[in-house]
Amino acid sequence: MARLPAITGKDQVAAKDHAIFDSIVASRGAVQGPFTMFLNSPELAGRVAHLGAYVRFEGSLDMRVRVLAAMTVAREFEAVYVWGAQTGGARRLGVPEATITAIRENHSAGIAPEDAEIVEFTRALLRRHRVDEASFKKIQSRFGNDGLIQLTGAIGYYSLLAITVNACELEAASGAETLKV
Repeated sequence: MARLPAITGKDQVAAKDHAIFDSIVASRGAVQGPFTMFLNSPELAGRVAHLGAYVRFEGSLDMRVRVLAAMTVAREFEAVYVWGAQTGGARRLGVPEATITAIRENHSAGIAPEDAEIVEFTRALLRRHRVDEASFKKIQSRFGNDGLIQLTGAIGYYSLLAITVNACELEAASGAETLKV
């Protein structure tokens, strides 16, 4: 059970914050997941939602790349809500079960090389807080400077979601795949 009240209705925030609530609903269809926690601080929720809209919906980075990074972040932080929110999308995008399993089980066996680049880049940033020159150059060559920064920004965004849901002990959504931690 979450440690903070889940804010899911506009009546749960002050009138001055209704526009923030409405903008989150407009961009996502509903207030759910981490945003039920973020709305305990509406101004922060609005700013995170704005960043998330770009990272998730507007950036030029391929959705498959984003979901691989998000799943890896979720696994590294043991963020059960984020993991559950990402695996269904990964499957819809054609991410092989072997890749999902490898990320879940914290190894790289069976991950296609182009997917492994994303997973290893993400793991390096989160584990060592740096990436080696060869990994940096692979990502830069593949995506260009803009894509490299978008990927790094996506890793940061999903890290923010992961630490927030962990601090608040937000459980996986009903019916979502549960990460065993």
